[in-house]
Amino acid sequence: MKIVLQRVKMARVEVEGREVSRIGQGLCLLVGVEKGDTEREAEELARKVVELRIFPDNEGKMNLSLSQVGGEILAVSQFTLAASTRRGRRPSFDGAEEPLRARQLFHHFVDSLKKIGFPPRTGIFGAIMDVHLINEGPVTFILESKPKEIEAQ
Repeated sequence: MKIVLQRVKMARVEVEGREVSRIGQGLCLLVGVEKGDTEREAEELARKVVELRIFPDNEGKMNLSLSQVGGEILAVSQFTLAASTRRGRRPSFDGAEEPLRARQLFHHFVDSLKKIGFPPRTGIFGAIMDVHLINEGPVTFILESKPKEIEAQ
């Protein structure tokens, strides 16, 4: 599982010109599910997202977590995060999980956030979405549930 995490002042998702979700201060998560990902990895990443100390304290240092600042979460499924661009000019999506399993794991990740006490807003799985956000900082991190396998040269 791979997540692009962005600290935001606000974020929203539109589908076919209609807003489907919106948050204020918090985190926008682009979530990609890869073959072999597990429920346990989804749960561990959910905890990591909530506990990661990336919000500024009174001295401006990244020292506070989402729970400490009372922020919100917008989670958006994004299968293109599982793409490989190492060879050629066309991305390969061989590493992306099959849609049904990816949907299950994405929803398990969302449910894990809910259980921790941070019910996220979401986009619509599998839809063409427009994601609007104001990245604060900018602060952006990539979280991965497992180390990448090195492809043969």
